[in-house]
Amino acid sequence: MEMTNRSLHGDLKVDCVNCDGLNNRKSNDLAEVSVSLTGKRTALMEGDNLYRLRDRKLLVEQKKRLCALSLGAAMLGILLMIINAEICRYDPDSRYTVLLIINSSISLSTGCLLALIIAFHYKDIRLFVIDHNQVDWRIAMTSHRILAISLEMLVCVIHPVGSYREIGHNVTSSSPAPLCVSNQPVVLTMDIDLLLSVLMFLRLYLVHRAILLHSKVLLSASYRSIGSLNNINFTFRFVLKVLLNEYPARTLLVFILFFWLTASWMLTLCERGNEEVTGHMNTALWLIAITFLTVGYGDVAPKSSCGKAVCLFTGVMLKAGAQGVACTAMLVAVVNKTLALNKGEKHVHFFMLDIQISKRIRHAAANVLRECWLLHRANLAKGNRGEHRRHQRGLLEAIRVFRNLRLKQRKLRDYVSEMVDLPKMQMIMCDLSANWNNSYRELEQRILSMEQKLDELSRCFQQTSELLFHVLRHRNPDIR
Repeated sequence: MEMTNRSLHGDLKVDCVNCDGLNNRKSNDLAEVSVSLTGKRTALMEGDNLYRLRDRKLLVEQKKRLCALSLGAAMLGILLMIINAEICRYDPDSRYTVLLIINSSISLSTGCLLALIIAFHYKDIRLFVIDHNQVDWRIAMTSHRILAISLEMLVCVIHPVGSYREIGHNVTSSSPAPLCVSNQPVVLTMDIDLLLSVLMFLRLYLVHRAILLHSKVLLSASYRSIGSLNNINFTFRFVLKVLLNEYPARTLLVFILFFWLTASWMLTLCERGNEEVTGHMNTALWLIAITFLTVGYGDVAPKSSCGKAVCLFTGVMLKAGAQGVACTAMLVAVVNKTLALNKGEKHVHFFMLDIQISKRIRHAAANVLRECWLLHRANLAKGNRGEHRRHQRGLLEAIRVFRNLRLKQRKLRDYVSEMVDLPKMQMIMCDLSANWNNSYRELEQRILSMEQKLDELSRCFQQTSELLFHVLRHRNPDIR
């Protein structure tokens, strides 16, 4: 808003100065004054655009930095939680000061993470204001954005507040009271700390944001320009597809190893209270491996509800993901072949989809016009600012829906245009090639006939010239 006020103030100064000049000049200088006014206003508009581009670039850089710091704070909190859990497991009689320092560090890292998340969304809202030509920042606070920010804050605030103890550990009056002991039973306190520790891994959602903001796809100006021309949204899904196309083995290997180690440690955390073999890391690694490979020897099995949930999540996550086990792949192939539509059904289905999307596009265009009219009426009425912001938000939402529908229709038509029968296309190309060959042969024959006729004409002209020469020489012997 400051840049807009500065540009308006500059326009007023330019107008006043040139108006004073108009009073002192003659009438034949009007054209020159109008040209100078137009040039100065254009220069001011270009200056505002340069300010906006500079501010946008700074905000994008700040968002990248804040995202990296947020991921670092989240990983630090998870690492401290793991250290706390391992210390309480292998050294139950550890000093109270050490546990207090570790738990305080976890809480401090959580507070820093919350502050970084708030700063990131603040920069995101400022970027929205710049992208939409200095609108009111409250327009950006939609219900979806508020819900997303609240959910992120809820996920990031989760962390254990106590230490881990063995279930059978007795706290004597002479030893210092552990951090997890309260008026509640020890088992209940450990269950709460266990649940909070497992839920701390939800902070890893920041990984996809860091990959998106630090990817070469988003940083490259050529990628962005070509993508904007083709209506491509630079989301994490697009970046992940690019990574899988360029580095498929490396990406899958990193994901599988990271998920394998994380799920194994979570299983040991869940099972260590039952004093089972699955509470050890080597057994947990074996159980997670045979679970996501769908082998299931049955030699070891989780006992706690938390451990069963981890194994279930592992099986569902990796079996339905990118592993591609032979039996699962064959089953998917058979089901896909059975449920696939034939060519006629596809044409009918996509034709009806195109009609429905066209209707929705017409309704969306009508909504855009309606919101424009309501916003114009609110501007003329100069009433409540809240109503004005509501109409602005409605206009932006209507434009977004219209653009999404147009993009959906374009993707549908591109997909329909790709569904071309290859043998039919080959037959058409063969017919075209045969027609071109026939036309070429006919053209060659016509060119040869034209050359023959030209030769005949040249001979006729030569004979005619010789006859004329002989006739003229016979009449006038002096002609040579």
